[in-house]
Amino acid sequence: MQISWLPIIPFTASQAAELGVPRGRLRRLVEDGGVRRVLHGVYLRGDVVLTTHLKVAAASLVIGPTAVACDRTAAWLWDVDVFGHRELDVVPPIEVFALRGHTRTRRNEALGGVRDLADADWIQLDGVKVTTPLRTALDLGCCLHRREALAAMDALARGHAFSTAELARELPRYRRRRGVVQLRGLVPLVRPEAESMRETWTRLAMRYFGLPEPAVQYWVVLDGVPTYRLDLAYPHARIAIEYDGRLHHTSRADRARDEQRRAWLRAHGWTVIVVRAADLAPGADDGWLYAVRDALAQAHRRPRRIYS
Repeated sequence: MQISWLPIIPFTASQAAELGVPRGRLRRLVEDGGVRRVLHGVYLRGDVVLTTHLKVAAASLVIGPTAVACDRTAAWLWDVDVFGHRELDVVPPIEVFALRGHTRTRRNEALGGVRDLADADWIQLDGVKVTTPLRTALDLGCCLHRREALAAMDALARGHAFSTAELARELPRYRRRRGVVQLRGLVPLVRPEAESMRETWTRLAMRYFGLPEPAVQYWVVLDGVPTYRLDLAYPHARIAIEYDGRLHHTSRADRARDEQRRAWLRAHGWTVIVVRAADLAPGADDGWLYAVRDALAQAHRRPRRIYS
């Protein structure tokens, strides 16, 4: 059977069977890459781009009318992926909570329970209840590990334009909730300007090493024109911290542009420190942090008096 005969919207195994595709055939199509699992029990043709609209359509097939998509499932619906690399081999469970007074979802592939949510905490997307980006950020700040939590909060703030002040106003509601101590520490650190998860991790590592807060996405201006944008910077000390991610720094042309830009910066008095993915792995050498510390110390060294 050709996959072009399958619908271009998400479908369940039962719906596929009605179209003449039994479970065994569907399983083989998944193994061959012609069909992919979107959620537990929900499938999509492999040649169809998974848009936000299709994510919501997929969720509507498995999330009941009294349940609210929360936590990582809500972030996924808001186009923020917070699932770890080790989780990518399997479809993660959906995270849904029932509103107070309703029965919790009892499915093996669902995680959750009952959660007190105000009307302002959730909205409906094409019939699917999902926590707002603001509420999702606060919940993830409690339940994820610190650096993954801050990266998710940065991404949600970047994509949905809420401020640290709005996050802070909601903090009293989280009193005594598990994870609230971490959340209180993360809220002041949220920076919508951060452009990637690893940039956020870099900034957080610098903070917990005891370094001052750097500027995020700082522009170097030449003749009044913003010309070079730096991931993190101490502008007065002329120190640039650049994260080299695999996505944007692997081609020869990308590397040539990076080296040209960094050569210009060094020639004009900047100290450039490059951080790579291996530098952020657990147990990795933190030499780059000492390099930042030493560069700051050098920049703030007392000038020597010159005697005639």
